[in-house]
Amino acid sequence: MRIVLGVGGGIAAYKAASLLRLFKEAGHEVTVIPTEAAGKFVGRATWEALSGNPVSNSVFDAVETVNHVRLGQEADLVVVAPATADLLARAAAGLASDLLTNTLLMARGTVVMVPAMHTEMWQHPATAANVATLRGRGTVVMEPAVGRLTGPDSGPGRLPEPAEIFDFLAPYLAGPLPAGELPLQGRRVLVTAGGTREPLDPVRFLGNRSSGKQGVALARAAAAAGADVHLVAAHMDVPAPENVELTRVETALQLREATLQAAAGADVVIMAAAVADFRPAQAAGTKIKKRDDAADPVLTLVRNPDILRELVTRREEHDAGPELIVGFAAETGDAEAGVLDYARQKLARKGCDLLVLNQVGKDLVFGQDSTTVTILDRDGSEPETVSGSKDATAAAIIGRIAGELKPR
Repeated sequence: MRIVLGVGGGIAAYKAASLLRLFKEAGHEVTVIPTEAAGKFVGRATWEALSGNPVSNSVFDAVETVNHVRLGQEADLVVVAPATADLLARAAAGLASDLLTNTLLMARGTVVMVPAMHTEMWQHPATAANVATLRGRGTVVMEPAVGRLTGPDSGPGRLPEPAEIFDFLAPYLAGPLPAGELPLQGRRVLVTAGGTREPLDPVRFLGNRSSGKQGVALARAAAAAGADVHLVAAHMDVPAPENVELTRVETALQLREATLQAAAGADVVIMAAAVADFRPAQAAGTKIKKRDDAADPVLTLVRNPDILRELVTRREEHDAGPELIVGFAAETGDAEAGVLDYARQKLARKGCDLLVLNQVGKDLVFGQDSTTVTILDRDGSEPETVSGSKDATAAAIIGRIAGELKPR
């Protein structure tokens, strides 16, 4: 694959050298385009030695090959790491002030931006608007990592580690594919995300700790891999991607109805939502009052439908439906069995094609920006474990899904 690696002018530019080495070790042809500011951090000799190709940031070099046009036209993938706030702004505005921004305008393959900047810059409304603009145009923008920044500061804005970026890019590096085609091109993917809320009365509900981050990351990764994505979202702490079809729900019964309807036309269903197992038998029409002269209320719960199992059963009975059904298991171990044992039992009970296991608990998974997941399949293959940001793990899961689908 022909890759253009753009390098922005941030101190994290040194990490791009390791990312370049990973590309080369995987057999890809890489051309590096650093910005002028990036050259203050890592010199041209480093990029040329590691890539084996000449390096320039000027539109006036190699004029005879029309370099500022050719590089973007010929690239299968353009990755910009680090993408500084300035570079994101120039890309969003469509400026062409150097070789890299010219190449971004000419690119016809996938463009992936990997931001790195101070937290205040990342969270500034201008940067958020630029990221939204880029994503709306189809550019893939990876979420930055959370951690130590330049100086004593710490927070979101850190460049993810090169191996994590490489894993995130897995769906775009999996090939060979026809020119311009993405791993899930032409596929329809349904993703459920967030936590359902089961009403007790007009102001109270039974819920869970799901933030929706993993489901949103999966929807974003599937869309970036070329899929037509439908996101069925319960309560989430994060916004939905802009380039997906969105259906909002609140309860498990609403999620069931929306999911069964959308699954009829999907190639893949990813059940990442945290669906409540139980709901109140009756929801009060008015707020339940706390009175000194009244007994404490007693709640009667009833079981919610098993949406994942219902999807599998419908496919089996009608010999039609999604080619791939992916379940999620949030498990804790106990004295009787470990999390992997419970996940295997759930996979057998549900009958889905893949099961993604999360070990949950205090400070684990829910609401966090990083996670560790284990992917199991019903054929009994060796489980695959992936760690990193939720964007990186989502990309790995989408890459696995793309590999499981039958060629068309």
